[in-house]
Amino acid sequence: MPGSVPLPPAAVDDAAPSPVAVTGPAHLLRVALLMAGSCLPILGAVLIAPVLPKMQDHFASTPGAKALVPLALTVPALALAVLAPFAGVIVDRLGRKRLLVVTTVLYAVFGTAPLWLDSLGAIIAGRVLVGVTEAAIMTCCTTLIGDYYTGQRRVKYLALQTMCASASATAFFVLGGAAGSAGWRVPFWVYAVSLVLAPLMAAALPDPAARASAGEARAETATVGSRRPFPWRRSSGICALTFFGAMVFYTVPVEMAYLLDDLGMTNSAVIGLATAIASAATVAGAVTFARLKRSPDPVLPAVLAICAAGFGVMFLAGGVPLLVVGAVVNCVGTGMLLPALLTSAMSRLAFEDRGRGTGLWMAAFFAGEFVCPLVLLAVESAVGSLAGAVGVLGLAAAVVAAGMTAVRRRAAATDTRPLPEQLA
Repeated sequence: MPGSVPLPPAAVDDAAPSPVAVTGPAHLLRVALLMAGSCLPILGAVLIAPVLPKMQDHFASTPGAKALVPLALTVPALALAVLAPFAGVIVDRLGRKRLLVVTTVLYAVFGTAPLWLDSLGAIIAGRVLVGVTEAAIMTCCTTLIGDYYTGQRRVKYLALQTMCASASATAFFVLGGAAGSAGWRVPFWVYAVSLVLAPLMAAALPDPAARASAGEARAETATVGSRRPFPWRRSSGICALTFFGAMVFYTVPVEMAYLLDDLGMTNSAVIGLATAIASAATVAGAVTFARLKRSPDPVLPAVLAICAAGFGVMFLAGGVPLLVVGAVVNCVGTGMLLPALLTSAMSRLAFEDRGRGTGLWMAAFFAGEFVCPLVLLAVESAVGSLAGAVGVLGLAAAVVAAGMTAVRRRAAATDTRPLPEQLA
């Protein structure tokens, strides 16, 4: 950053021990609320998927319903990607806890709106507003994890966030299917659960503004003075890497069914089982990362190499068993990749910048999620098969991993700590 003495990524992170208690019932409730809040955007992404056909039938007479009904599922993620940076700015200016409580209440209001709306256009508009609240909730929860915890504890809870998100996706899909059997509107009642979370968050989550560590404040004062710009250069590299990492992360969840179909597997039960096994591997990867007790930066090239290896096996697979093996290898890697990227990003941010930095990271991640199927479709048209497109993505991941390793070795030779922005 121009005009300042560069801090290594861990300097802000390790300036002081965690500023809140890390044991006891209050700590457990705090962690539970942050994990539950982090799952709300996942709920929004998958809960209504099982009832889309019923929605399609209900709005069959509405012009454009064939395109608009699926949009009801995907538009919150797009809104989240677009609005997360702005949510980050608001987080830093208004405060994490206040914004989290307000948007958690609004999440229930907008999420349950389809229960009484009869216009498909109005439902889509409400889903956009759900995405707005999701952007704020996800940014606030992740920022608060960075505020409350430092060092290995931060790594642990960011990995736990990934585990909870992966596990909740499966649970919410099952819940949406079960509730949808009573009618396409019924799953929308589940959004009201945030009305239970909001008062608990207001009562149990401490205000991080009053608890910013003195060590962190001293480090920032010594580094940049009383006024300093946002560290764009320090954040841009990890955000670019996150954009690519999101495409790697979402390839198996999005494309697994199509890859199985290309191999002649049309049995829905087998497809569901294969997807569940891959999802479990993602959780296992997150657990593995939390147990490594290492800085995320040295781990990232190896994690990307694991993802690339999984893609390679999937590309070469001539049958279902080998395809599932490749997916498992890849998902172990992606389970490690997400918390590694997030931890690396958080370690570069001081308290005053953490909301904006987290918002930028969220935008990069969800933008990568949004373009993932589009990129694979374009590559598939060029190489002739979806498996070939997955192989190309695996090759790209291997190249990125090799590039990061080369940068680290060159930096180590000159006794300079490498930063992800050197790859951007």
